[in-house]
This record gives sequence, structure tokens and C-alpha cells, in this order.
Amino acid sequence: MNKSLYTKLVLIMLLLIISLMAVVGAFLMSEIRSYYLDDFYAKMKTVFEDPAIVEDLNSAATGSDMAEILRLYSGQLGIDSRSRNYYILNGETGSVLPGSGSNTDSLAITQNILTAIGGDAGYASNHSASYMDVALPISGKAGNYIVYIKDNKSTVSKLSSVLFGIIGRALLIGLIISVLLSLLLAKAMVTPIQNLTKAAERVAAGDFSPNLNSDAKDEIGVLTRTFNRMAAQLQKTLDDLKKSEAMRREFVANVSHELRTPITSIRSYAETLQDSASMPKETEKEFLGVIVKESDRMTNIVQDLLMLSRFDAGSIEFKFVRFSFTTSIHDVYNAMLLDAQKHKHRFTIDFKTPVPDIVGDEARIEQVLINMVSNAIKYTRDGGVIAMTAGRKDDVVWVSVRDNGIGIPKEDVNKVFDRFYRVDKARSRESGGTGLGLSIAQEIVNRHNGSIALTSRQGKGTVITMSLPVEGPKNEG
Repeated sequence: MNKSLYTKLVLIMLLLIISLMAVVGAFLMSEIRSYYLDDFYAKMKTVFEDPAIVEDLNSAATGSDMAEILRLYSGQLGIDSRSRNYYILNGETGSVLPGSGSNTDSLAITQNILTAIGGDAGYASNHSASYMDVALPISGKAGNYIVYIKDNKSTVSKLSSVLFGIIGRALLIGLIISVLLSLLLAKAMVTPIQNLTKAAERVAAGDFSPNLNSDAKDEIGVLTRTFNRMAAQLQKTLDDLKKSEAMRREFVANVSHELRTPITSIRSYAETLQDSASMPKETEKEFLGVIVKESDRMTNIVQDLLMLSRFDAGSIEFKFVRFSFTTSIHDVYNAMLLDAQKHKHRFTIDFKTPVPDIVGDEARIEQVLINMVSNAIKYTRDGGVIAMTAGRKDDVVWVSVRDNGIGIPKEDVNKVFDRFYRVDKARSRESGGTGLGLSIAQEIVNRHNGSIALTSRQGKGTVITMSLPVEGPKNEG
């Protein structure tokens, strides 16, 4: 039969109290018996090892005289005629002499009596016996006698009965208290577990909102707070999955749209060329140029998508070596200068501090720099100003590209690193942009344990900054 945790805790508490009381009771009973037994023999030895009483007993003429002497010491011997009596025995046979004690009934010959018959004092104790006895041999004027003291342990039995009653009442009160305490303890332990169970059932059903309140510092409180963090993490994971799914759908839609546009253009121009046998050479050449341009654009999109997929799969390999970051910046500046001049931009370069050599993938870093400058050129109206600045701060080198271009709306600043995001879609397509450049740049910078950030004001311009550790990523050799 299955029992609830509540019932099990109550039963465990009851069994614990009963077991504890039983052990304590048995221990007390045993200790009392041992104490009474040890006290008896200690008292007997104290009296009978007194030279005065031994001399008096040896000087007695008859057993009656010995009995009279023992009556004088009855207080010290604890003789009460109910549980403890004295006897004068024949020293040869161990039989009770008539009128020689408080009780003249026949006695069984015990080990201590046999010892006394042999001439030695009998003080042997037996915890399992129903009596306690002492036998002392006496060589009197009238012959050999044995002074025998016997206790039937009735006092011990009465004391044990009283103690047993006390233990029984204490056990009953303890059981009542333990029942109440166990009920409270079980409730205190089971209630939060029941709450956790209900919350776990809701989480299993897909509801990650449970937030259990617990200020307890014990294990249950730790478990409750851990459960809350787990539920929150599951909710966050679910939100991330939903967001990832939405981003995936949007990504697929963007890819489809981006590829459909050049494919449509290519098909349209190709069909026109196919259907027009007498098309002028110049027009035919212009159409072929559009087809080639759109093909190149589609190729760029596919290449960028493949690169991003390789980043996502972690299959892009980087060649980390020490190279001159200053030289790379100058090379990119010189490579992009002609393109900037075509748009009548004033393109400058300035090093705020000396820039050291760094550890990284030189080609990938230059790819990011080209993307930063290329975006500034594309999104700045002809005749604008573009400035490259670089420097070092502590263990980090940085490079910024500032322009006075069209800028980015405030609500879109956080989207610039999203895939296929464009500030000006028409201008991006016209210049062959895929909307994937900054996404790739961010992946490259992240692999270097660096950062790339962008600030912008619509109509005022944009600043994009890349920061890289001088010694490269720590997890790379």
C-alpha cells in the first residue's frame, strides 16, 4: 500500500520517539538494578570489614548473641524484615539456626553460602538472580557460624515498576507531543514539495510562469529558488526558440526575396534578348551587362550566405598570426581611397596613438575594415566626409570610421547587425550590397574576442568602431 510522504514522516517520528523511549527506559532500568546491586555489596563490605563488628561477632557465645549484634547494626545493613533479612547459619551445613535471625525459614544453599562454608567470605554478585546475598564465616567460642544477609530485590522491583510507569506516562506524553510536532514538521516539509509538484506539472504542460515564493534558507528554499530559475530559463529558452524560428522564417523570406530579384531581372533581360533578333548591338550589350551584374550580385549573396552558414556551423578556420595592424589600416585606406574619390568624398586617416602589432587573422580583419569603409561610402551622399581613426587603450586596439551620411533611424540602430538589414534598400541593391556585410563582420570580430559597435543619428551620420585585444583571443594558440 502506497503511503504519502506526509504519512511516512509522521510514522517515522512516532517510531523514532518510541524507539528512543524504549532505549532510554531499558538503560535506566538496567542502571538502577546495577546501582542497587553495587550499593548492596558496597554497604555489606563496609559493615563486615569493620574490625569492631567482626570482633563482636567472633566473641559471641551463641547464634542468638550474634543475632542480637546484627540487630544493633540493622540500620547500617539496611535490614527491614520485608525485603532484606539476616540469618545465622550452621558453619558446617549452612542450615538456619532456630531463633537466630529475623526469618527462620529454610534457605537454599547459594554459592556465597558454599564459599562461607569453605571458610571465605561470600560476596559474589549475580545480576540475573532474583536475590542478593552475602555470607560471612564466623569462628565463635561455641563453634563455626555463618552470618548471612539476603535481599529479595523487592525494592528494586517496586522501584522498577514505578520507573516503568513514569516511562510509560512520559512515552504517552512524548507520543502526543511527537504527533503534533510531526504533523507540523510534515506540513512544513510537504507543503512546499506539493507546491513544487504542482508547479512542475504546469511547467510540464508548457506553462513556465510559476514563481514560487520562498525566503527559507534551508534545502527546500534552495530547491524552490532553483526551480524558479529553471522555469525562467526554460521560458527564456522558449522565447529564444520562438525568436529564432521567427528570424529563420524572416531569413528564408529575405533570401528568397534577395535571390528572386536578380533572377527575375536576369530572366527578363534574357527573354528580351531571345525574342528580339534585330536588337541594336549597344542595347544588347547593355542588357548583357545587366545580366552579368545581377549574376555577380546573386553570386555575392550566395557566397555571403555560405560564409554565414559556415560561421553558424563553426567550420570557418582562422589563421591567427602577429601582424601590423597599422599596415592593414593603411592598406584598406589606400584600397578604398579611389572609390571614395569617385563620390567626391573627403577621406582621411588619423592615428591618435601608436598602434602595436596584434594577433589575429589579417585577411579577416581587413575584410571587416573594408566593410566598415564601404558602408560609409555607400550611405554618404556625394561630397561627404569620411574619417578613419585608430589608437590603443590598455590591451586593446581600436579603429573607427566616421561619416556624415544619411544616418540610421533610432529605432533601427539595434538592427544593423541583423542579416539582410539595409538602411537604404534601393541604394544598397544599386551598389551591389547584400545586407550581410555587418553580420559577417560581427562574426569575425567575435571570433577575435573583440567587439564592434555602432552609433548613429538620422541625417547626421554614423560612427562604427571595432576593438580587438592586442594578444588575440585567449583560446587560440
